[in-house]
Amino acid sequence: MQRRGFMIGVGVAAVWPFGAAAQQMPVIGYLGATSRDKDQRFLVAFREGLKDVGLVEGDNVMVEYRWAEGHYDRLSGMAADLVARRVAVIFAPASTPAALAAKKSTSTVPVVFTVGSDPVAAGLVDSLSRPSGNVTGISILVSVLSAKRLELLKALVPGNGLIEVLMNPKSVNAWPDLKETQAAAQALGLELAVREASTESEIDAAFAGFDRQRSRAMFLIADGFFRNQSQQLIELAARRAIPVSYPWPEFAEAGGLMCYGASNADAWRQGGAYVGRIIKGTKPADLPVVQSTRLELVINRKTANMLGLEIPPMLLTLADKVVE
Repeated sequence: MQRRGFMIGVGVAAVWPFGAAAQQMPVIGYLGATSRDKDQRFLVAFREGLKDVGLVEGDNVMVEYRWAEGHYDRLSGMAADLVARRVAVIFAPASTPAALAAKKSTSTVPVVFTVGSDPVAAGLVDSLSRPSGNVTGISILVSVLSAKRLELLKALVPGNGLIEVLMNPKSVNAWPDLKETQAAAQALGLELAVREASTESEIDAAFAGFDRQRSRAMFLIADGFFRNQSQQLIELAARRAIPVSYPWPEFAEAGGLMCYGASNADAWRQGGAYVGRIIKGTKPADLPVVQSTRLELVINRKTANMLGLEIPPMLLTLADKVVE
């Protein structure tokens, strides 16, 4: 059921070889923190953004892909390799660590990011309106959505128990997002318990330690590592019958209970257009950081039924998509 939109491994994979003809085309360096599999659906949107400004991969522009498979320590080396290959611009999508690695690797090659953290606070740009230097990009609403995500979770999962928050303590986004979530919980009269996980085994332990006697649901703080571990997270939630709120719409489409967040496809397309404009001659400093404001609420009815949850009519009305 489709509804209106809310507006409010080290893996090295080159799609095209570097032949003599390829060298005549500008080359985009793609620095992904997750994997080709996780980014595949959004690459379509990225290419649409390029096409919006007259660029077609394999026709008049090339792309060199790198994926860190969730291992942030690989990003610096991958970024340095892209710079050494003299790419025209580096695109670092959906990852503050990837964007920071790209920025640290060069002061001359343009960098375009899409991030859910505050780009100024993260040290990516000096100003949103005047980014200066060689870095600009798209800001994705994440932490500011904590209040709404908690409100929606409260409506779907009744009861008075704790909300267990799962965060990656190694993420630069995690602590400010946690602070925002705690403030939102206090305003809603909810009590939180924080669990930390930065490895697959720690995710397993977090779900195994979920206390059904005192807790009623789990709230996932956005992080590229968690996005890379989407299948593990969704399967653990299903196996242990834990209601979980996710920050990315694609999680609910893959079997997660509920997601409310910015459209990654929209951000990737905007990022692709920025990359294309830079290749066409626009300087990064002349492109202000813009905010992707298309938000989506996706609820998986099948998962809700498995958990014994009845979706309130209000949520059905608000939902952009209900997965049957």
